Amino acid sequence: MSDDPEQIPAVPEAEAPARPALREPDEDSLRLAEALVFASAEPVTARGLARVLPDDIDAEAVLTALRARYAGRGVELVAAANGVMFRSALDLAPRLRKVIESPRRLPRVAMETLAIVAYHQPMTRPEIEHIRGTALSQQTLDSLLELNLIAPKGRRETPGRPTLWGTTPEFLAHFGLKDLRELPRREDLLLETAPPKPAPEAIPADLQPPAEGQTA
Repeated sequence: MSDDPEQIPAVPEAEAPARPALREPDEDSLRLAEALVFASAEPVTARGLARVLPDDIDAEAVLTALRARYAGRGVELVAAANGVMFRSALDLAPRLRKVIESPRRLPRVAMETLAIVAYHQPMTRPEIEHIRGTALSQQTLDSLLELNLIAPKGRRETPGRPTLWGTTPEFLAHFGLKDLRELPRREDLLLETAPPKPAPEAIPADLQPPAEGQTA
């Protein structure tokens, strides 16, 4: 055999299998997606849905069609974490509370801790305690872990290598967020929690500021 490169026959490259042409979502694919979202305990992603759909059906298109089908109904398909889930329509919540018991609220200390982690993650337990200005009990940490709202995110490369904590996809789903960028600005939270200024008529006369042109 000749060593001349020009004489060596080229080996044909294997052709990648052609992807089937995508077709519009049909009723069967919509029903399958509907059942999967209903049965799943966590938000369903397009990738997860694609595993049960035919190869020629686009999962994103199916979710878009399913969202349109449920728009304006008592139950709607909403984005949460990295996927979608069913939620009752927001405008019906006040009436539903009359017959459905609201889930138990987290204690204030747990909500404070969760908010700190959400806005500053990843962070260590001492860093959480520094921001709160008080010690963090193991019971509070355990309650957030049991609810899968926070999880370990590695370790800080400092002496002792303390555990870093961050929020989970379950945290996003619980609060109906697509991602952390949808968290309200901390400045807005401060404004919302600030006590409102009393109306002038609600201030006793002896505490009213003097009118313009008058002396106190």
